[in-house]
Amino acid sequence: MTLKEDVLDPQGKVVGQTLKNMGYDNVTSVRQGKYFEIELNETNEEKAKKIADEICKKLLINTVIENYKIHLK
Repeated sequence: MTLKEDVLDPQGKVVGQTLKNMGYDNVTSVRQGKYFEIELNETNEEKAKKIADEICKKLLINTVIENYKIHLK
């Protein structure tokens, strides 16, 4: 998950500036984020995706300021 584009990301800004100070002049933007790995006992991919989506919305993310993606393995 990452912060939405219109939400300030101070940690991303600091990392971006540090990279520029290190000589990486081609870096134009850095956004920080985090991820969760969740194992489910579910063979149906649609059901697994629905469960993961519910978990994100109910517990893991703040939908007002954060975006998220679900990747199934």
